[in-house]
Amino acid sequence: MKNTNIQKDQIVTVRINEINNLGCGVGKLDESGMVIFVSGAVTGELIKVKIIKISKTFCVGKLEEIIEPSVYRENSFCSAPLSCGGCVYRHVTREHELEMKKSYVKHSFIKVGLPNVEIGDVVCPTERSNYRNKAQYPLKNSKNGVEAGFYAAKSHKIVTSKSCSLQPDFFADIVEGFCDFATQKKLSVYDEENGKGILRHLYLRHAKGTGEVMVCVVINADALPYADELIKFMTSTFPQIKSIMLNFNKKNTNVVLGDKYSCIYGEPYITDVLCGKKFRISAGSFYQVNHDGAEALYNLAASLASLKGTETLLDLYCGIGTIGISMADKVKELIGIEIVPEAVECAKENTDINGISNAEFYCGDATSAPLLLKAAKEARGDLSPDVVILDPPRKGSTPELISYLAEIRVPKIVYISCDPDTLARDCVIFKDLGYNIGAVTPVDMFPATGHIENIVCLTKKESL
Repeated sequence: MKNTNIQKDQIVTVRINEINNLGCGVGKLDESGMVIFVSGAVTGELIKVKIIKISKTFCVGKLEEIIEPSVYRENSFCSAPLSCGGCVYRHVTREHELEMKKSYVKHSFIKVGLPNVEIGDVVCPTERSNYRNKAQYPLKNSKNGVEAGFYAAKSHKIVTSKSCSLQPDFFADIVEGFCDFATQKKLSVYDEENGKGILRHLYLRHAKGTGEVMVCVVINADALPYADELIKFMTSTFPQIKSIMLNFNKKNTNVVLGDKYSCIYGEPYITDVLCGKKFRISAGSFYQVNHDGAEALYNLAASLASLKGTETLLDLYCGIGTIGISMADKVKELIGIEIVPEAVECAKENTDINGISNAEFYCGDATSAPLLLKAAKEARGDLSPDVVILDPPRKGSTPELISYLAEIRVPKIVYISCDPDTLARDCVIFKDLGYNIGAVTPVDMFPATGHIENIVCLTKKESL
């Protein structure tokens, strides 16, 4: 209920009970019991807060003063402005961050009526900083020329910053070099309000296994002025750059990337090494942003799959084929399904460069797996999957696909998820369709952020 005595801009004192996965401290106002969310506050702290928003069931406050600091508070490890909003746990000890993430996963299963599912300790395969291999920088004009940064939380206001502690240090050098070049050449920057200007975003990808870097410039035009000079400058200054791409986005939208790409230097991909296999990564295809985390996750997936070399493995939402290809030498047949055509082509190329001959990849929505598997069977005989790798986007899988997998009685499904809530939701469906839910292992692929990857093995119950 709303307390009519609470006023906007009022200063109140509150004790913080916990932190949510958005990085907001959560407490209750003494006078009413109304829940209050305070960005930057830490579990256990007593703080003074300025009320900035009031609704019927909660209010939002701005941290004004820490009266009693939390034992879980630590100095931020990142130099980017607080308004960046990327590292929501930047001011929290690593140990408490992991406790919160495990609790978040556990609560997701409790909410859907699965309180007895075992949640393991969080696996930490990577350092807290410098782990991201991908970055997208919005660009803006300022009195200093062209600048890059990050969007402030819940806005399209650009916070100027070249560096980010989650990304490789040399990304900041590349960003600075590009912005200096664009400023010198007086290249215009896209204005969201009037739709004019050329430069929209600078997009970087890094292959940790080889050191190769891709630079992709997102433009609101059919061509980039001074492209040849840019190529000469960037490649001579940063020799690790092996690919320079243009992405064309002329729509009045806040979506970063358009549908069309053009390679203006090198190849339209960079090559990484993951789990002992080579992978070509194109600008538009999905690839895990944490190299070391991905290796740990895929090795865990292989362990749960317990492959003997005789199985047919179905890799759904397969992207460029990383998970399936990492296990290809442990199975008889590999079938991958992915909706992005560019990623499917990369997956096929990745089988070739790794000398894999027992894999086929099909382009389509994973929900269309029945039709695609039928095509595969017609081409290669009976290919009923023994093991399925399920790695859907954040929204999770679909009831139709889950029902199909249960209908064809897939014995074992290894489900990888970047959202505990949709994983728990889908596990309910699997349980109702006759699957046992194994222990869920959280894997911290995204330290300092509110995200947590999870993996679980689902096994079909024997008929009674």
